Amino acid sequence: MIAVVYSGSRFSDWRLADKGRITTGFRMNGINPYLQDERSILQHLHKNTNLINNAEKIRRIYFFGAGSSSKERKDKIKNVLERFFVNARVRVDHDVIASAISTFGDERGIIGIIGSGSNAAFYTGKKIIDNNYGLGYILADEGATNWNSQQLLKHYMTDTLPVDLRDKLEREFNIDKKTILERVYISPQPTNFLNSFTDFVLENKDHLFMSQLVKNGLRTFIKTYIKPLMKEYPDSDVNFTGSVAFNYEHLLREVATDEFNISIGTVVKEPIHNLIKYYINKN
Repeated sequence: MIAVVYSGSRFSDWRLADKGRITTGFRMNGINPYLQDERSILQHLHKNTNLINNAEKIRRIYFFGAGSSSKERKDKIKNVLERFFVNARVRVDHDVIASAISTFGDERGIIGIIGSGSNAAFYTGKKIIDNNYGLGYILADEGATNWNSQQLLKHYMTDTLPVDLRDKLEREFNIDKKTILERVYISPQPTNFLNSFTDFVLENKDHLFMSQLVKNGLRTFIKTYIKPLMKEYPDSDVNFTGSVAFNYEHLLREVATDEFNISIGTVVKEPIHNLIKYYINKN
């Protein structure tokens, strides 16, 4: 039996397969070595009956997650998984590689991720070429749900949010400026708070202000990451994964085509579906 995991900061998607057939699929909270220690991750695994029931049957685990880039953070996840899945060989790698595999397979190209976080890289068909991207929700994550929520709250805090959106936001979340500052700067997991506004942004995507907010994030992402990669690797196909890329695909393609003359290929919301197929064929 194999397990394939794709984890962002908000959710982790799991698929278990045996003898070339998917047996179980489910979603849990995200696993991010930046935000959680080994103990909390292990406790998290022990709460899922699907994992408990199959822990000893699994022989290979392919885990791809946000924050799993350096050797130290990869080892952190690997140690936890090896303790829980005692019979399994474990591979831990970055979510960028998983996104590349899910859209390119073994072909080369530029991959962009815009979901709960954002990142981009050139994929050779075998590996990701290292870069200085993926700096997290404070320094980067342009266009991602974290970024959109930050911009929404910033407009709310500075009284530049349209009145109708402001009233709706206050009704749905019962927030004020003091609460926002405490949750963002004092709470242990501010990304959870920021991500709680994801559905609000999506539900109001047809509002002119909100669509412009989202387009600005997509514009900033393409300008900051995709354009430099295309200059370095010309004539490369460009694919995307992630909830923002998928939910706002029409805006993404509009900005890419009209403002940057970039043609976008495949856009996949959840890489896990193609990932499990890829690794079923490899085993």
